[in-house]
Amino acid sequence: MKTLTRAAGLATIILGVATAHAADFKPAVVFDMGGKFDKSFNEGVYHGAEKFKEESGTRYREFEVTNETQREQAIRKMAQRGSNPVLGIGFAQAPAIEKVATEFPDTNFAIIDMVVDKPNVQSIVFKEQEGSFLVGMLAAMKSETGKVGFVGGMDIPLIRKFACGYEQGAKYAKPDVEVIQNMTGSTPSAWNDPGRGAELTKGQFDRGVDVVFAAAGGTGVGVYQAAADSGKYAIGVDSNQNHLHPGTMLTSMVKRVDVAAYNVFKTASEGKFKPGINNLGLAEGGVGWALDENNKDLITADMKAKVDQAEKDIIAGKIKVHDYMSDNSCSY
Repeated sequence: MKTLTRAAGLATIILGVATAHAADFKPAVVFDMGGKFDKSFNEGVYHGAEKFKEESGTRYREFEVTNETQREQAIRKMAQRGSNPVLGIGFAQAPAIEKVATEFPDTNFAIIDMVVDKPNVQSIVFKEQEGSFLVGMLAAMKSETGKVGFVGGMDIPLIRKFACGYEQGAKYAKPDVEVIQNMTGSTPSAWNDPGRGAELTKGQFDRGVDVVFAAAGGTGVGVYQAAADSGKYAIGVDSNQNHLHPGTMLTSMVKRVDVAAYNVFKTASEGKFKPGINNLGLAEGGVGWALDENNKDLITADMKAKVDQAEKDIIAGKIKVHDYMSDNSCSY
């Protein structure tokens, strides 16, 4: 009888904790520059948040940053309003998250694409080099000229990480392939400059490139349009962008920021939010490449078989993909 009483008491305590968590759960997301409909990084997060809202019936607060000064203001405002957890999108929000998380130690925060070492912050990062390696292989195998291109957004180590993985994969598939790279700029505006993206892409095509991978946020829209206009191939990033130009989008390097956002809200709603670093690669289903009705005719059975094998070998540790972020260098 005492055992049953204790069990009932324990259940009551657990229920009380769960109820408290539910009462505290008021999710919020702060999108970064480029907007939640950038057809890429931010939009992937948006879809993950929307999926959670549709499944749970729980609405979330949101804010779209349009200039750098708004980041800290927006994150602090969310915390002041009682939002919990507060999800910040993009590496550039790290200083703001770190500062506000210190001010609000009882509020949970999460950030995608950067590590913030605070006891109430979950940092979600990705092994972009692994997914980029696979699409680099596809680019090299598809190329008829032996030249493939890369157009990055803002010139930062994170985007160099994409480029390095891409070049490693291309040279793994074809050791003599030439990889031509351009970065759009050195300021945040580089994420949302389709005109410049198209210009850089056309310049690469003039040099013989016939497949180009864009890791450039909204700037990528210009890259994909230039490829479609020129009858060349492009590779999307973050979200599955194959549908943008069926027939010229060779594939997309998917980075499951949608799953990351969904999981932040889901675990927090269940009282299971965990601070710390969450690093997602091929093995964790965090990155990959997209094959669907829009590009299935562009990927041969041989190409798919080779990439599938490389994916297995990366997961097994037989292929080591160098991470540019480890030492800011790219080795093959």
